[in-house]
Amino acid sequence: MPTVSAQIALALADHVSEVFGVMGNGNAYLLDAFERLPGVTVTTVRHEAGAIVAADAYHRASGRLAVATATYGAGFTNMLTALAESVQARIPMVVVVGDRPTTGPRAWDVDQGAIASAVGARTFVVGLDTEASVAGEAVEWALARRTPVVLAIPYDLAGREAGPSLPRAVALPGPVVPRSADVDALVEVLASARRPLLLGGRGAWLAGAGDALGDLADLIGAITSTTVLGRGLFPRREFDLGVTGGFGAEGAMALIAEADVAVVFGAALNQFTTKFGELFGADTTVAQVDVSEAATNPRVDRFLHGDAALVAESLVEKLRTRGATSSGWRESVAIEPLRRYEPGTGVASDGRLDPRSVAVRIAELLPADRVVVTDGGHFLGWVNMFWPVASPDRMMTIGTAYQSIGLGFLSVAGAARAKPESTVVLATGDGGGLMALSELETAVRVAAGRGLAVVWNDAAYSAEVTLYGQAKGLSLEPMLIPEVDFAALGEAVGAEGIIVRTLDDLDRLGSWTAESANTRRFLMLDCRISGGIVAPYQQEIIRASS
Repeated sequence: MPTVSAQIALALADHVSEVFGVMGNGNAYLLDAFERLPGVTVTTVRHEAGAIVAADAYHRASGRLAVATATYGAGFTNMLTALAESVQARIPMVVVVGDRPTTGPRAWDVDQGAIASAVGARTFVVGLDTEASVAGEAVEWALARRTPVVLAIPYDLAGREAGPSLPRAVALPGPVVPRSADVDALVEVLASARRPLLLGGRGAWLAGAGDALGDLADLIGAITSTTVLGRGLFPRREFDLGVTGGFGAEGAMALIAEADVAVVFGAALNQFTTKFGELFGADTTVAQVDVSEAATNPRVDRFLHGDAALVAESLVEKLRTRGATSSGWRESVAIEPLRRYEPGTGVASDGRLDPRSVAVRIAELLPADRVVVTDGGHFLGWVNMFWPVASPDRMMTIGTAYQSIGLGFLSVAGAARAKPESTVVLATGDGGGLMALSELETAVRVAAGRGLAVVWNDAAYSAEVTLYGQAKGLSLEPMLIPEVDFAALGEAVGAEGIIVRTLDDLDRLGSWTAESANTRRFLMLDCRISGGIVAPYQQEIIRASS
């Protein structure tokens, strides 16, 4: 008879093909069972947080449920920041961990269920004879509510012979069907719009609404834009303003303020997307289409509860029936110049590289088939402004939902497993990069030949320097970092390291791109940039906090 852990692995294997984890006492039997299952790949990481972040990145890039696993106690508590990020970002994931035995807690056990609950994750505890059904229940909860769940295996049950546990049929809700009257009301608004804008977010991508939104934009002559996580959603780039909010180009954001109607699909309209409330004009009618129960921002004038794809398709059908025609607005505007950013000066006044110029040059050299993963930090401005991506599943900013840094290297393995033919491009700062060194070896190993890391190395925590040091006059010493040789750190675990002090040093990226993935190594670009160039979105934060 199989063990309890083997039964759990079998139940989960019906829904997943990738598992990320660190082995310990509490999950040794589980990982052994996964290793023996055909069709399941186990990727070992070096830190328990890395298991969750890799699984998170895997889901964001593939759309599939993923599994992370670690042992009990310290193994579980090491996961907490990453778990909180995935909860905030609404990532469906099953986190399988060991737990205290059914006989009661030991000296080193903690109340893992209470801890998980504190960051917003529900815990499902396996019992003898219930392992398969509880695993199915956990999967259903994760998928239906788009959230991580913890599946806990008591230590004394992990290797026990399983009882007659029956698998649970996983039932998932269908898309949220909008009310016809609500769609009709929005049709009236759009039919009379003279300067319509469509703004799309990650929720619209998850709903598969891209083509329908493209049809809607064509029908009414709408200009389009996206959130950071929705980039690449709309099919007609010639009419798209690019990313919205503090990462957007100044001219593009000024045009958004001129819209008389803005319809937001699958975006929460957070403070960064809305430029802290300054994105839309005073006379703009803002409508939001979302699966949330109510509008997520007080600026919303009309809210429509429904699946983005269903709503977009219904709008197109009803507008065509009534003979709606294009507003002609987008054809009257030269979009391309509005998307342009200041490209930088090459070298900043302090003699270090201008990060804008570095970003522009890297964008010219990156492979077209790429997935961009980022840590949190000041450098996000340069990545989101200058590095376009083909679709929302090729851009992930893991850590930003929970305002964390230090998860960059941890995400590479998951993205690499999800997109096995694509180049994985990591952007991280020197502060976050040092936090994440436990997973540097994992990144180099899993993404060998088709991964590269760009370290924005300015010898400081630049977001804090600009906001608290320069703007508020606090002491700079705690915000500074001795300059670290990330190229050498990469070389130590098998990467090719390049210190980038001039733009010409980036030529190696061009030749690396041209080489076969079978012969090249993971590439570590240690870019020595100036901290004196402040990203526009950071300037916006400073103004908002003043």
